[in-house]
Amino acid sequence: MTKKKRCTALMLAAVTAMSLCFTGCDNKKTRDGKVVIEMVQYKPEAVDVFEELEEKFNATHDNIELVIDSPNDAMTILKTRFIREDNPDIIGIGGDINYSNFLDAEMLMDISDFDGLEDIKENYLNTNKELEYVPMDGVYAVPYMANAAGVLYNRDMFNEHGWTIPTTWDEFTKLCDTIKAEGIQPIYSGYKDTWTCLAPWNAIAVNLCSTDIAYQVNSGNAKFSEAYREIAIKEKELLKYAQPNTVAYGYNDACTAFARGESAMYVIGNYAIPQIKSVNPDMNIDSFVFPANDDASKNILNSGNDLMFCVMEDCEYKEEVYEVLRFLLEDENVQLYIDAQSSVPCKKGDFELPPELDGMNEYIVNGIIADYQDHHYPSEMAVDAMIQTYLLDDSDDALDTFLKRFDTEWVRYNKDIIAKVKKYQEKEGK
Repeated sequence: MTKKKRCTALMLAAVTAMSLCFTGCDNKKTRDGKVVIEMVQYKPEAVDVFEELEEKFNATHDNIELVIDSPNDAMTILKTRFIREDNPDIIGIGGDINYSNFLDAEMLMDISDFDGLEDIKENYLNTNKELEYVPMDGVYAVPYMANAAGVLYNRDMFNEHGWTIPTTWDEFTKLCDTIKAEGIQPIYSGYKDTWTCLAPWNAIAVNLCSTDIAYQVNSGNAKFSEAYREIAIKEKELLKYAQPNTVAYGYNDACTAFARGESAMYVIGNYAIPQIKSVNPDMNIDSFVFPANDDASKNILNSGNDLMFCVMEDCEYKEEVYEVLRFLLEDENVQLYIDAQSSVPCKKGDFELPPELDGMNEYIVNGIIADYQDHHYPSEMAVDAMIQTYLLDDSDDALDTFLKRFDTEWVRYNKDIIAKVKKYQEKEGK
């Protein structure tokens, strides 16, 4: 691909101010006879575990020096470095729209020949294929850790009151009514931070619409206004069971309130567990899959790739990078990360999962999972703010207004992707 086309491709994917004009890895160096492999990863909350992994790797490898950077705003820093043609060898990112954009701009190396892929669960590899704007040959990321989102609950409170874990939407709303009748707040929400509006949205959506709905819409075969109607209705119904004025409280407020026993449940992902435990280390938390269906057998766990490793296309040290990836995938290192971050491993194996995920274990082990809908949303569309606005809208036409806006805004921010899909389908005769 030419310099002009690469730059154009990424701009069309809504990654601004980036020039992807690769000329090789001139900045890569060897030091003291060792090949220096640099990784930039986007999870600053995991800096301690990455520092430990870096130290452990360097103590056991004579020919490679691993350098891991964990900046607070990794995506901005990465994009700035791309402009300067100063690419790291490996990037640790989430399975979201950024990955789709980088892939579409041909920035990532095809690592289909990496032997460690054999140990990755097929579901999480398939999740990445769904993030491709159009189907592509090859594998471009090693899924490492996943999130699991649903409902966290106060296990001691449930045991004390004899409440039963719900498995259908009807059971869930009846449970909330029961909890409320006993003078306890069923749910706490922190919608002041708009991104938290996506937590219940995603957990409900995986049960009620297709995981490839974005591709269907881009293909002209579906509309969000139809696919998302029941999801929107049910998310708004949750407001009846949350504290008053949910937009006055942020994520930290909600974590703190739940940790202090101010609610029985919290609709959020496992990523909130460390924050909750920082307030109440002894809190006895468990979880369950959000029961959005009327048929319990159709429930699916909302789980997507929270951390995966991609190799930059212009990296000159493929074999050394593969050695780093093999090290990270060693069982003891996977378990180290799980313990530190309460994460879900993407690797096959008998790992000890956080006890807070006991109620989701069956779904995790058996791969009954589906990705987050918002992993397909362009950031410029601000879907989280759209959902917040809808939740605050008490007018009779609030639902239709929201759904219509969703369809309109999707086309506005995805015109180039829609055109790409149309061109691909014409080429394939679909």
